[in-house]
Amino acid sequence: MRGFAFVEMAQDAEEDAAITELDGAEWMGRQLRVNKAKPREAGGQGSRASGDFSGNRY
Repeated sequence: MRGFAFVEMAQDAEEDAAITELDGAEWMGRQLRVNKAKPREAGGQGSRASGDFSGNRY
């Protein structure tokens, strides 16, 4: 099962530190991929506001 989360931080320096520290780390036997979220392109599949996460249901 794939999973993901969005985390907001108050300072850019905190974001950069978290990405540097956690990207590639292992958690529960899986390698984490941590990066900054990118805005969705207009007309793309799904919408976070409507609860549709591109077919992934948890």
